[in-house]
Amino acid sequence: MDAYAYDTGSPRRSRSATFFGCLTVITLLCVLCVAGVSVAIFVDPNLPLNPFPPPTLPALAALPTETPTNVIFTLPASWTPTNTVEPTLTETIQPTSTLPPTPTPVTLTATPTETPTPPPDGYPFIVRQGNPKAIPNIYHPELGCEWMGVGGQVVDMSNTPVIGLIIRLGGRAVGISVADDVFSLTGLALSYGRSGYEFQLADRPVPSRGQLWVQLVSQAGGPLSDRVVFDTYDNCEQNLIIIDFVQVRK
Repeated sequence: MDAYAYDTGSPRRSRSATFFGCLTVITLLCVLCVAGVSVAIFVDPNLPLNPFPPPTLPALAALPTETPTNVIFTLPASWTPTNTVEPTLTETIQPTSTLPPTPTPVTLTATPTETPTPPPDGYPFIVRQGNPKAIPNIYHPELGCEWMGVGGQVVDMSNTPVIGLIIRLGGRAVGISVADDVFSLTGLALSYGRSGYEFQLADRPVPSRGQLWVQLVSQAGGPLSDRVVFDTYDNCEQNLIIIDFVQVRK
């Protein structure tokens, strides 16, 4: 019984081995092809086989080569000065002019400035007792000694500030520029109070003796006080003159 037994599995195994052998060979060939293409693309990325070729670089700009050019300067010909004869001026005799008639001098008589006469019972405002007084410049500390002036305030009989009255400054002094008539109003210089006034006299302390004065004037132009004469000094501790006015009668 064993002598007639046949091995029927050998042909089937032989066909399977052949199929897998061919498949292995094909796979190896594909791997080799892929490896070869990869190596070729790595060596030359611009091959047509590369699906992602590198961008094309722009052409390098060629700068022109500067060729030096010899410049020949031609000097002008020597200039020979020519003497030009100046024309002779002929004096023309002007006609004799007729002198104008001699004007007759006229003598003008200056009219003296009228000095206001105080009322019988005196002016309604007088200077506060102790004024004028000289103190340091306390209202313009940023200017310090580069300033000199006069200022103060005006109050009525109940010590209430009087606003809107006219203060007149006058006089002449060397180094102090004061016009003929300088006016201010009470209430414009609030550093001295609600009815304060102020005049700047110079940009430095300048001495003077009895040459400057201030006077209180009404809106109608009538004097409300006498002229108050004051002195100025040449030091930084007395470059502000305080003159306050106080009402003493209606």
